[in-house]
Amino acid sequence: MQTESYLVGQIQAVFYENPANFYKVLLVKILETNTAFDENEIVVTGTFGQIQEEEQYRFVGRFVTHAKYGKQFQSERYQQEKPTSASGVIAYLSSDKFPGIGKKTAGNIVAALGEDAIETIINDPESLAGIKGLNNQKRTLLLERLRENYGMEKIVVGLSQYGFSNQLAFAIYQVYKADTLDIVEENPYQLVEDIDGIGFKKADSLAEQLGIAADSPKRIRAAILHEVLHTALTTGDTYLEAKELLETALNTLEKSRPVEIHPDSVAQEIISLAEEGAIIQEGTRLYEKTLYFSEWGISSSIQRLLARKKEIFYADEDIEKSLRLIEKRFGIVYGNSQREAIKEALKSPLFILTGGPGTGKTTVINGIVSVFAELNGLSLDIADYTQDVFPISLAAPTGRAAKRMNETTGLPASTIHRLLGLTGREKDVLGETRELDGGLLIVDEMSMVDTWLANTLFKAVPTNMQVILVGDKDQLPSVGPGQVFTDLLAVADIPTCELTEIYRQEDGSSIIPLAHNIRNGQIPEDLLVNQADRSFIRCSAGQVASVVQQIVSRAKEKGFTAQDMQVLAPMYRGIAGIDALNQLMQEILNSNEDGRRKEVQWLDKTYRIGDKVLHLVNSPETNVFNGDIGEITGITLAKDTEDKIDELTLLFDDTEITYKRNEWQKITLAYCCSIHKAQGSEFKMVILPMLKQYSRMLQRKLLYTGVTRSKELLILIGEPEAFAAAIANQSINRRTGLVEKIVHPDRLSAETLEQMDQLNRKQKEAAVSAFDEPPSAAESAERPSDAKQGSLFSDDIPSQEPKEYRLTAALVHAGTIDPLIGMNGASPYDFA
Repeated sequence: MQTESYLVGQIQAVFYENPANFYKVLLVKILETNTAFDENEIVVTGTFGQIQEEEQYRFVGRFVTHAKYGKQFQSERYQQEKPTSASGVIAYLSSDKFPGIGKKTAGNIVAALGEDAIETIINDPESLAGIKGLNNQKRTLLLERLRENYGMEKIVVGLSQYGFSNQLAFAIYQVYKADTLDIVEENPYQLVEDIDGIGFKKADSLAEQLGIAADSPKRIRAAILHEVLHTALTTGDTYLEAKELLETALNTLEKSRPVEIHPDSVAQEIISLAEEGAIIQEGTRLYEKTLYFSEWGISSSIQRLLARKKEIFYADEDIEKSLRLIEKRFGIVYGNSQREAIKEALKSPLFILTGGPGTGKTTVINGIVSVFAELNGLSLDIADYTQDVFPISLAAPTGRAAKRMNETTGLPASTIHRLLGLTGREKDVLGETRELDGGLLIVDEMSMVDTWLANTLFKAVPTNMQVILVGDKDQLPSVGPGQVFTDLLAVADIPTCELTEIYRQEDGSSIIPLAHNIRNGQIPEDLLVNQADRSFIRCSAGQVASVVQQIVSRAKEKGFTAQDMQVLAPMYRGIAGIDALNQLMQEILNSNEDGRRKEVQWLDKTYRIGDKVLHLVNSPETNVFNGDIGEITGITLAKDTEDKIDELTLLFDDTEITYKRNEWQKITLAYCCSIHKAQGSEFKMVILPMLKQYSRMLQRKLLYTGVTRSKELLILIGEPEAFAAAIANQSINRRTGLVEKIVHPDRLSAETLEQMDQLNRKQKEAAVSAFDEPPSAAESAERPSDAKQGSLFSDDIPSQEPKEYRLTAALVHAGTIDPLIGMNGASPYDFA
């Protein structure tokens, strides 16, 4: 057996460190090694935790030769060399690392715990109790520092034995801290939910090492739960059919380990999870529970708002009179469809306005606001309100869309998160939020709102508030699960107006007619003909970069800035992908050829002051959201910061934030971004490549959304066949249960309520908050069940007939007898 190469040395200097991934370059003075290396010093590279200069460490790894820097030692794992003698331990514990602990106290510790004091303290913190000279504060500090110096290394070494790289091990340690090994060994599948970069297969590999069998119920349950949420996040569907979940879970299990799993085992665990309420069954549909409760929460809120439908908010003659007054005051004449939209919106407790570009949605919004103010005797001057509450609330999913509402109406507008006071993930709040104030709420870009956020938003709407939802039904659906805007448009009871007449044509725009051709599935005859505001450049995938370079360089010469131009591409990888085009445009628009400008490296990216950046996550606490585009306004290098970590200062509209290096995963370059990320934004010039290699991304809604991001100039590049394919490919609607829940709210089953009862207290309280008035226990017991658990896999698992047909509580509970035999389609309420 080959002996592993190691060296023991003292850290002389830390040449480089990346706090985000713990990669470091160290200069080490060699004290001991089992190799033939005979020099006194060597550069050691690898992923390390809190490395202390002048301390001794043992590194295990291999020698490598760097093309520029010569021979180095690449460490695969390491640990700090502990003091071995009593005097060494005393000297160590009384060093500057442990303020307040002198030699006398350190001597007391060694006298009580021996030469193995450090290991004893880490394994048993209570061993410090009663030692003279140690108060609670000193004990806490001592334990924290020892865990930093030795505890982390012990955990990292422990994880490395399970095949985790040092980098991933440190990421796990940052989440679980001292409990890392206990949590990982107790339930390795917890890593899938908590740690970015760990999927089911990686966690399953660890589980196998820990002896968890391939057919273990714990493993099967983890795969099922993983697939329920993973499928929702990747497809946008809010549920799976039971048979589909069975197949996908089986596939995940058998791809992870080459062991055949009996379908019955998976089916039984799915049924058990549904019975426990870990996933929710509705007929043969299975939901991730927060999505299920969110759909019911939206349904309940919609029903509550529609209950006021018969109320007369404003008389027709009063609205008409106010409309004429507004037209005269602002010198505007509304079209017939716009007038009808304004009237219907003001007469309805809940109203949906939809339409494509140039159809006057903004004009109608302004009209609704002005007439509402006139009817209620309100001033639209913000200065007239001394309180924080403005009577009209305007909101949108992103900061850019909210800013556009503010610019077009002159009224305060905010993101939905900021309006609701949200500071966490939508799926974690389940409708818990503050109630809104005012009389009118208008939400723009509603197609971008997912099921979780929609539930939270509607729950916050008081019954006396009118709600108007605005959006374009032909744009892409939300990034998160569901298609709330599309589903609400399908509910006949909700008043709706679709604007179809194009008003914005006086400037000779050819972009708007093109967009309407696309939404109607028509390939315009002039698609390839260059117009004053748009053009088409034929090119192959290999030519895209060259074409973009020429367009951007020429636009820069004409005075276009990075903020004016936006390249939109459907995919990240490849020579015509987002990553490659970002790097290309950065060198044109924000280069550093002379090397004089401050810049920093992050993974495969370089960031400079002036770079255009995209925010990738929702950060409600700083009012910056997924899809917001900003600029790097400052770079502070580690040597100039208090905690020795590089910092970026970023400006998103009026919000300035500072991110340390370990937070840079929240941003990326934004010269080129995905069409989905650009939704809700508009740009002076859009460059839009479409290629056959984009294949599955060639969809009508994707192309339509990309085209409508352009305000003035649109440059289409790529292959005409790809554009034609995208126009012809009508996107398939997502699978959701929202419409049915709104149309048939009486189908909340007794089984569902029983599952809710089985949730733990915190989950139950959150779940129940998704309903206005949960049915009483008596009402629940009377309601018919939508489906029995036994019907989940009726095509796969033979149902067992009961041996006797007397109706008993046991048979009903087991699902083997329907207590409402012969009552199909009937409800107890039919006989009330």
